[in-house]
Amino acid sequence: MRPALLTPLFADLSKIKGVGPKLLPTLGKLLGKQDHPRIIDLILHMPFGILERHEIESLKDAESDMRIIAHVNILSHDSPPRNSRRPFKVLVGDEEETMDLIFFGGDPRYITRMLPVGQTRIISGKVQKFNDRLQMAHPESIQRPDDDKPIARLEPAYPLTKGVSRLRLRQFISNALGAIMPLPEWIEPKFMEQEKWPSWQEAILKIHTPKSVQDALPESSHIRRLSYDEILSSQLALALSRRNMVEKQGQSQIATGDLSTQIKNSLPFSLTNAQQDALKEIEEDMAKPAAMLRLLQGDVGSGKTLVALLSACISMEAGHQVALMAPTDILARQHYKSIRQLAEPIGIKVGLLVGSMKAAEKREMQQALVSGEIDLIIGTHALFQDAVSFQDLGLIIVDEQHRFGVLQRLALANKGAMPDVLVMTATPIPRTLVMAYFGDITSSQLNEKPAGRQPIITKSTPQENDEAVIARMQSALDEGKQAYWVCPLVAQSEELDVMSVEERFDILKSKLSHPIALLHGQMPEAEKQKAMQSFIDGKTRLLIATTVIEVGVDVPNASIIVIENAERFGLSQLHQLRGRVGRGSIASSCLLLHSNNLSENGKARMDIMCRTENGFVIAEEDLRLRGEGEVLGRHQSGQISTKIADMSVQYDLVQIARQDVKLILETDPELKSERGKALKTLLYLFERDEALSLIRAG
Repeated sequence: MRPALLTPLFADLSKIKGVGPKLLPTLGKLLGKQDHPRIIDLILHMPFGILERHEIESLKDAESDMRIIAHVNILSHDSPPRNSRRPFKVLVGDEEETMDLIFFGGDPRYITRMLPVGQTRIISGKVQKFNDRLQMAHPESIQRPDDDKPIARLEPAYPLTKGVSRLRLRQFISNALGAIMPLPEWIEPKFMEQEKWPSWQEAILKIHTPKSVQDALPESSHIRRLSYDEILSSQLALALSRRNMVEKQGQSQIATGDLSTQIKNSLPFSLTNAQQDALKEIEEDMAKPAAMLRLLQGDVGSGKTLVALLSACISMEAGHQVALMAPTDILARQHYKSIRQLAEPIGIKVGLLVGSMKAAEKREMQQALVSGEIDLIIGTHALFQDAVSFQDLGLIIVDEQHRFGVLQRLALANKGAMPDVLVMTATPIPRTLVMAYFGDITSSQLNEKPAGRQPIITKSTPQENDEAVIARMQSALDEGKQAYWVCPLVAQSEELDVMSVEERFDILKSKLSHPIALLHGQMPEAEKQKAMQSFIDGKTRLLIATTVIEVGVDVPNASIIVIENAERFGLSQLHQLRGRVGRGSIASSCLLLHSNNLSENGKARMDIMCRTENGFVIAEEDLRLRGEGEVLGRHQSGQISTKIADMSVQYDLVQIARQDVKLILETDPELKSERGKALKTLLYLFERDEALSLIRAG
């Protein structure tokens, strides 16, 4: 039961002034808690940096990419005709220089009211130079000269979403900070003193109210302290989970080969050496009486799903049921389709359980699981539900493991008598991060591609060449080829100069003479399935999509992928997206469209993508160039592995936390001491308290 002192933090977000029922779902989506956002979700919504503004005497002192605060006179308005895509422009200036304020899709009445011609305003925002003229797109602040609240020179910069402005989010977070209170200290006092760390309360307040640009650096004492809190909670939950698995007797599952041999004989190819090695390791683990916990890292196109099915055969040969869990409906359905084709001809009964199914279909599948009629169930988060029970669950396979929390995995494991667990990822993870995310886990790697797979030719080109790319796409579609076109955003953003998937769909629809389809995560599930099935069936030649196609989508005839604004993706995610092609015998290509002004880091990232298809090499390079968040798809997927910690620069804290946890469990295994009780509060704070049930069940 959650400690009473945390109640204010876990109160409904609607308790915050200004958060009404209309805004609540939007904030929930932003915070990753769409169903029930709480105050703690807002407090742990971390800034990604600090906006530093320079107050200038005259616009002539403004430099490109500088954030400024300036007094300007409103000189004239240039309002676009109705239904025009042209932006609203406002000419402002002082005695020495002029500048254009640019508003895309803004309300003309609002702009006119905020910036009346002939008056003076104080504006702030990022300045750019275009054709030697100063311009500012969507000013961050507009104030009257007599406003008594000055524009902040330093301001935390937070991730935003459509419908939540920067100013409103700042106000909500400011209001939420009132719920912060002192908590019992869970960090060992001598270590706190050695590191000169503040309390949890002081650290949270500092990160949201910075006093200098240095306050946003990962090495700052308050960020390191909060990172350690999160890492410690994770390592403690992992250690409790692993201890529970080791201490409890598992099921010795002996392979007979009855099912796996039939599947291997039905394949038109032989297993790779890497697949055979991984299966041998899994078979040896499952034969032991202790429950297995193994990570299977499969590079793009390495045949990970086949290894999963053959692993499932071991458990089914021993008379048990198997659950395979995927993060999305699309991926679950893809697994269901491909696995059923191999499994059902040899008598394996395969079932599907996903959130989008009708209630009657779910009940029927749940009954079939309890009765033992289903041998292998494939599903999403729907498998966690209390209504789902098994006759005899022997193996859990979790695909795209980094998108599921430890606690979700535990929830499924509790549905069986200590079943074996195989967690899989198609995103190769650098060795230095495996222990951070999975604790004490054994690992197998699939680093070979099955015979017959064609290499993917990867090239990059500036965004300004998109018209030539569209012309080449028309030619490819004329030849009967299928292709993907990926964009980073669903809808146009005022904050970012990035082509959205909806805008690109409209452009391509008007310029291409072949059927095309749109696919993104905000579409209703039925529409997503329809768009995907149309592409799989070949009725649609081109699929314009977001990263919803990142994993699991398998269309062998698709041989071209264009990734727009490629510099906005992590290398490992680019590698995953590229893996949507090259899945058949057709020669395939990947084109990376990037900004016209790439940084040196950006050039290095495009270069590594064009040079290699080895996901393990790319993952190490991604860690070096960009950081662990992108290696695991942290920002793009919306499934946040860590809210605060960045293991690429704070890995030393993981090692310290692991040693700390080891000592804690040796000296206070039931967490009954004062520090132990504080550690329980920590687990509740970061919602890893499910692990506490393992102490009680112990």
